[in-house]
Amino acid sequence: MDKKIQDYIDHPEVKKQVYKKTLMIVVISQIFGGAGLAAGITVGALLAQEMLGTDAFAGLPVGLFTLGSALAALLVGRVSQKLGRRAGLAAGFITGGIGAVGVVAAAIINSPLLLFLSLFIYGAGTATNLQARYAGTDLAEKKQRATAISIAMVSTTFGAVAGPNLVEVMGDFARSVNIPALAGPFILAAAAFIMAGLVLLIFLRPDPFLIAQALESEKQRSGLKDNSEPLENDRKGMALAATIMVVTQIVMVAVMTMTPVHMGHHGHDLGAIGMVIGFHIAGMYLPSLFTGILIDKIGRTAMTITAALVLLASGIIAAVAPGESLSMMILSLTLLGLGWNLGLISGTTILVDSTEPSIRARAQGSVDVLIALSGAAGGALSGMVVAGASFGFLSTAGGVLALFLIPALAWARKGRK
Repeated sequence: MDKKIQDYIDHPEVKKQVYKKTLMIVVISQIFGGAGLAAGITVGALLAQEMLGTDAFAGLPVGLFTLGSALAALLVGRVSQKLGRRAGLAAGFITGGIGAVGVVAAAIINSPLLLFLSLFIYGAGTATNLQARYAGTDLAEKKQRATAISIAMVSTTFGAVAGPNLVEVMGDFARSVNIPALAGPFILAAAAFIMAGLVLLIFLRPDPFLIAQALESEKQRSGLKDNSEPLENDRKGMALAATIMVVTQIVMVAVMTMTPVHMGHHGHDLGAIGMVIGFHIAGMYLPSLFTGILIDKIGRTAMTITAALVLLASGIIAAVAPGESLSMMILSLTLLGLGWNLGLISGTTILVDSTEPSIRARAQGSVDVLIALSGAAGGALSGMVVAGASFGFLSTAGGVLALFLIPALAWARKGRK
């Protein structure tokens, strides 16, 4: 650490400077990370469909890289708890980049086994992209936490929206070097994830989480602990936070995964599919700064209820919209992204509120494991649900599931002021 911990206690402006620098570095890394994230979402299912010749397992790629992200989330959380955000996040992004390289190799040699293994490793980038949102909160005041999370997430938009809209460009580039077109976006993903990791590894100094841990320890020793913070880790709050994020993740991943296949069956080309996914990812990240301010001002509960209602509206629109209607698919998938955004930031903020630095990164990693596993289940099962029923049934069921967040909030508030 570059400065003695006493400097951060005696001079709050020094802590604010590190906080602002942390946000800037996280923003830069998330721009790259967003571009890497988009590849698997946009063409992962189509690549598996092309290799296997069936739709039944089209959801498997998203299931695999979200399952891989579960393991990565656990490891990144543990490493961050012991060594700081810099080490944990950099390792996660670089590992994801290696997985993307493996996907390209699998497409070249037409190996489904290598594809699935590489998608599992690629999931490390997905997990790290999400865990980076916590870094901005390490030195934030309680009233700034949702906004700090939002700043990290909104910066992802630049790369995440560009990624799907570069599908055709990267496909043309891949063909020009004798690589299957659908592997093109993973070339971009490999470079983007590795760049995100290098930015964090080189520039995230001093480490914000290590400072937060040291400050907390010093406050406890000196009796200066802020009474507005929980005296102990709030397990009920952690359970509520996990529930909010798990439900919003499973709904979003399940519907998002089958959207490219559904659109393909109704005659939409790769450019149209990339456009819809681009709007979806914009809905996931672009409202973030506005979302964070609302959560900090209006409250975690109100915005969680809003998330549930937006996800329900998205599901209903997807169910009733004609498959040929590009505009309706854009509206539905944008709302799907917005509902996820509201739920994820609300849940993340509640989790930070409910934990102390002594366990915070480890708890965040554990909750993100649950998020990833729920996404894996949603992605893997979505193809089978659509094959057995319909895309409309899948999207409607997702909206109804989101409504269960409302009784979860009531349970968490029971017995509290």
